[in-house]
Amino acid sequence: MKSRNKGVTLIELVVVIAVIGILASIAVPSYREYVRRANRSEARAALLALATAQEKYYLECNSYTATLDSSASNTCPGSSGSVNFPATSEKGYYTIAVTGGDADAAGNPQSWTATATAASGQPQIDDTKCRVFQLTSTGRKTAKNSSSAANDDECWSK
Repeated sequence: MKSRNKGVTLIELVVVIAVIGILASIAVPSYREYVRRANRSEARAALLALATAQEKYYLECNSYTATLDSSASNTCPGSSGSVNFPATSEKGYYTIAVTGGDADAAGNPQSWTATATAASGQPQIDDTKCRVFQLTSTGRKTAKNSSSAANDDECWSK
């Protein structure tokens, strides 16, 4: 009677490791893309929160502002006033900026454009599809990829 050795051969072990390597090489990039898409919601949320803060400011001051200051309460007038809002998103993936638009006779902005840009040194800078998000006082939502081409639908809907 022949005795059979029980166990795993070196070839079987190499095949299993190769299969795991192939699966990991497919899964890791897909996971990274999923995380980037999920983090885009931080930019969208920050811009929508800023829109709410601007509208509150408008109710108090009868104008908008182009100055963000997270350490102060809302101050009027619009041209030199500031809205209480941070210059970075919640996790710091995006920098937030606002610019004033059309001004009234006193120089106070009557419109605004808010921009969320992927912060350098943060993981979202690798998101080449949706690097810059913009929202205007009229509700227009735009986005640009890393080469400044428009990519509104993908960035604001996913």
